Amino acid sequence: MKLVRGAWKLLVGIKDALVLVAMLLFFGLLFAALNARSRPAAIRDGALVLELNGPIVEQPEDVAPLAMLSGQQIGNQYRLRDVLRAIDLAREDKRVKAIVVDLDKFGGAYPAALGEVQEALMKARAAGKPVLAYATAYTDGGYRLASAASEIWMDPMGGTLFMGPGGSQLFYKGLLDKLGVNAHVYRVGKFKSAVEPYTRTDQSPESREASQALYGALIDQWRESIARARPKAQVAGLLTQPAQLVQAAGGNLAQVDLNAGLVDKLGDRIAFGRRVAQLAGSDDKKPAGNFMSIRYQSYVDAHPLPKKGRIGVLTVAGQIIDGQSQQGNAGGDTVSDLLYRGLIDQDLKALVLRVDSPGGSVLASEKIRRAVLEAKRRGLPVVVSMGGLAASGGYWISTPGDVIFAEPGTITGSIGIFAVLPTFERTLAKIGLSTDGVRTTPLSGQPDILGGTSPELDVVAQAGVEHGYREFIARVSQSRKLSPARVDEIGQGRVWIGGVAHQLKLVDRFGGLDAAVREAARRAKLDVASPDVVWLDKKPGFAAELARQIASNEDDDAGAPADALGRIAWQQQQVMATALGDARRLVAGGGGVRAQCLECGGLGPMRASAADRTLWQMVLAKLGW
Repeated sequence: MKLVRGAWKLLVGIKDALVLVAMLLFFGLLFAALNARSRPAAIRDGALVLELNGPIVEQPEDVAPLAMLSGQQIGNQYRLRDVLRAIDLAREDKRVKAIVVDLDKFGGAYPAALGEVQEALMKARAAGKPVLAYATAYTDGGYRLASAASEIWMDPMGGTLFMGPGGSQLFYKGLLDKLGVNAHVYRVGKFKSAVEPYTRTDQSPESREASQALYGALIDQWRESIARARPKAQVAGLLTQPAQLVQAAGGNLAQVDLNAGLVDKLGDRIAFGRRVAQLAGSDDKKPAGNFMSIRYQSYVDAHPLPKKGRIGVLTVAGQIIDGQSQQGNAGGDTVSDLLYRGLIDQDLKALVLRVDSPGGSVLASEKIRRAVLEAKRRGLPVVVSMGGLAASGGYWISTPGDVIFAEPGTITGSIGIFAVLPTFERTLAKIGLSTDGVRTTPLSGQPDILGGTSPELDVVAQAGVEHGYREFIARVSQSRKLSPARVDEIGQGRVWIGGVAHQLKLVDRFGGLDAAVREAARRAKLDVASPDVVWLDKKPGFAAELARQIASNEDDDAGAPADALGRIAWQQQQVMATALGDARRLVAGGGGVRAQCLECGGLGPMRASAADRTLWQMVLAKLGW
């Protein structure tokens, strides 16, 4: 028996040693791989390929380290500043023989971001750099980028479908009534339509009026941008009478687009690759249609950003939430700590606040605003740069700015506040349950999720929301030098496009982030021609960096479908999934006071979060689809 026990211990020891060696070997190889990837690859002559298999965003979501192991499709997101920087560098880089914009699985962007990328591509084209776009099919956002190309290619089996902004949204009132759920809504602002799905079964006249004005301005800007970039493109017919044009062409969408001057060439990827090879060269040992290429990520990595600077750029992207930042959100604690740390670690002389957010928690927004005020207290000029979206809480945090820059297509405003608190007393009554108890004060046990809110709580909650709105009005009034009455008039939760916001004095100047940085340099008496910038970003950990590397190399179907009908159906699925997620977050949020523009969500990047997609799939499964 001793011999058996000894042999067993020996085998267990060998097994443990082998496991330990395997783990050490795995992590050693992993560490070596990451170190190898951290060294920029040598850039050789070729075409810079912007393969945009996902949305362009201000700040990509953190990738969950175990996402790949769980089988989730991660998908790619492309940081706007990196895309713009790559195009600008390529414009003067002799190694870059052409810029290829692959839009087959493009996931969209906010109109302002599309405008910035379109402008950068047009500058490259004007400088003599060939710009070639390719897709099986083009929809609104993708075509806006493609219009900047010197050559637009499309698959003969593809076509363009232009939808314009707008469409249906979910209203939950009927479902809540059937379930017996009481949605207690506390709001200020007749245009604050974010809460209407909980109180109505259709859109209010005020909300419809605001949406018509906003969508009309957006579609007009889209038309103007296409006309400026590609004057010969006849888009009017495809916007107003697409059915007649396509039917007259026997259903041949591609031929309609060619006849209308929307595309220059019809061809598959092999034909397109041969055309690029004429400009960038090819390798005869590789399959037909190949060309010498420069990977986008390799090109970005080869031009790293400085780690020190005197103009700090703080980015607030995504929904503003309490606490620490999570995937795709801006946590009040995280963002404010980044600024406080930057003020200590960097010799900052100016601050640029880059905002791309629909807002969110009032408390978190105020925490970020106070951090910005600390920078001002230390004598730093503060310049605000609005990205694609700076609404509600996104505008709240912008109020300390000495000057506010926005693009004509920036979506902003939505100055209003609301809170939603669900209670389930009628739901319980449906199954014979009730609640009762002893109260020592009118607010004992409130908010009572099971028994319903008391009249006193409703009064207190509504008064609190109204006080928050007055605070919002006061901050805007002081910042924009407008009377509180005037701010209330243009507030009321109404959403404005950047061009109108400029007329209303909610923003000061048109321009992107570069213009804001130059203004900050001027105010700080620094070199305007070559501003010394440092990005106050959260640094990814080892696991997050590993997940990002995997995501950047993944070859899955997480991007948008290539064909036109599949693309627009996919877009609507993302919108619906996000709407369901917003509803879940509001109901589960416990009635927190919000300064948020939920109605702005369908105008930007068209990829719902993993959690929202899962919820949407659960709903479809329940419906038997």
